[in-house]
Amino acid sequence: MDRSILLGLGFDSKDGHRRITLGENFRLYGGSKQTHHMMQEKCIKFNERLKKRGKSLDELGADEFLDIAHKTGLKVPKKISKKRF
Repeated sequence: MDRSILLGLGFDSKDGHRRITLGENFRLYGGSKQTHHMMQEKCIKFNERLKKRGKSLDELGADEFLDIAHKTGLKVPKKISKKRF
């Protein structure tokens, strides 16, 4: 069964640690300690807002996803197509 997830990739780690966090609706890989923590916080806040709406990630429309992403500070590519949702 396919399901949607938030994917976070950090490329600024120089300390040799392999940071991986698997959470509800998200997977985070890499990054410095600070970057990885920031990604965790944003994904947790995203999930909190999602729960307040009473929806799963798979149930969000493009506008709702972008609204929550904006409010939680997630970076969304500028050329994102709503047809992908």
